[in-house]
Amino acid sequence: MYRLADDLALVHTVDVFTPVVDDPYHYGAISAANALSDVYAMGGRPILALNIVGFPRSKLPMWVLEEMLRGGADKATEAGVIIAGGHSIDDPEPKYGLAVTGIVRPDGVVRNVGARPGDQLVLTKPLGIGVITTGIKQDKTSAAAVEEAVRIMETLNRAAAEAMIEVGVHAATDVTGFGLLGHLREMTAGSRVRARLQYASVPVLEEARSLVRQGAVAGGTARNYEYLQPRVTFDGLDEDDQILLCDAQTSGGLLMAVPPERLDALTAALRARGVSPVAHIGEITGGADGRIEVVP
Repeated sequence: MYRLADDLALVHTVDVFTPVVDDPYHYGAISAANALSDVYAMGGRPILALNIVGFPRSKLPMWVLEEMLRGGADKATEAGVIIAGGHSIDDPEPKYGLAVTGIVRPDGVVRNVGARPGDQLVLTKPLGIGVITTGIKQDKTSAAAVEEAVRIMETLNRAAAEAMIEVGVHAATDVTGFGLLGHLREMTAGSRVRARLQYASVPVLEEARSLVRQGAVAGGTARNYEYLQPRVTFDGLDEDDQILLCDAQTSGGLLMAVPPERLDALTAALRARGVSPVAHIGEITGGADGRIEVVP
């Protein structure tokens, strides 16, 4: 964030990744939604973006690149964002993303620290996206699950951010590569608090439960799980459930720490804007070491 005046600051972010689905149009739209998400998570409004592209021009037809860029452009248009240009390189593997500029009031910035004991934790998208997309690469994911995952990944976090700004929260983050527990750990450690999650309240894509048992676990998810083992207490959860909580997401939802007296207002504001699911998954507790406890 760069402050320009007392009432105006710029937010800058960038995100690029390799394909998570086979269809190039949807890949472009998902990449754009994912890149825009960091601005929404900070309470900002994205206004401008630049394409960043790596493309194997000697291996894939140019119409694939055209569809990637069209998907990104359509998603940016939905968000009210102008794609003003960008840069491309010849690359052995396709890569696409956006460098995004947004605006925010300095006194309205939402950070991923600042959670307080008693705050309630709310999540706005289900987990399991990483397992689903890994299953796609392993040819294990059903067409219906792919369609559902694409719809979720392409959904902007704009509506959730608008509700968050309207009601007011102490802290928020979008859930992406570090998984739910990894991003929550950033919040608890930075806020010098602890958290308790109720696993049964965490929304999970149904097919992800069976795919994780079949070994559809991405390398990033495995690294998340290894890192979090000494930092999280899992009470009565089997390993597959623990892995799902560490699953590396693409274009995941917002995780918000809201004061308990504003929980109902936040839930109502989210639902009024069509956000689904709206999951109350746990709470912030006392203690300064950032530990997380997960109960059934």
